[in-house]
Amino acid sequence: MPLTNNVLRPFLKACVVEAGCDEAGRGSLAGPVFAAAVILPSNFTHPWLTDSKQLRERQRELLRSIIENEALAWAIGRAEVEEIDQLNVLQATFLAMHRALDQLSIRPDHIIVDGNQFRPYQNIQHQCIVKGDCLYTAIAAASILAKTYRDAEMRRLAAQFPAYDWAENKGYPTSTHRRALRLYGPTPHHRRSFCLIPSSNQLHLF
Repeated sequence: MPLTNNVLRPFLKACVVEAGCDEAGRGSLAGPVFAAAVILPSNFTHPWLTDSKQLRERQRELLRSIIENEALAWAIGRAEVEEIDQLNVLQATFLAMHRALDQLSIRPDHIIVDGNQFRPYQNIQHQCIVKGDCLYTAIAAASILAKTYRDAEMRRLAAQFPAYDWAENKGYPTSTHRRALRLYGPTPHHRRSFCLIPSSNQLHLF
């Protein structure tokens, strides 16, 4: 397995308890959005650690076990399809992140979040960092936990609705997924607020 070339920073703010947050599944057509919050020891490192999307599935699964065993605290939050449709996916993502933070066994003094938007959590200071999952260990670890937990959920749902190929596409708009939507329509796990079946003049985009 190849090693990543990234040299991640252990924290943004020294001498405080810092939690990293990231999400998985915002762009999917189906299934919940997941988020993770992770507090790591300041000396935590691993040569594979980076944005989960840059890793192979086997690497992510191995790193998940390492992170869970060595983190000072970690937690998973999720927002359901009904919440995504009611709130919109961005607000549902914030909700999932807050649920993950709620479950941490250690209260952080500072939160670093992948991306450029976040809804403030309690009275804890936070910093949004674009591509933070390639820059900071705690965000990279959170991206791996969120991704692996969501992938497991989509594999579970795929057993109930095999035609949509969720075990492979994880709910994202692949040609197989779009074809199943046109043939069979949406399932209870599809996000009705999303464009599930594009109009004919949009099909070339997918």
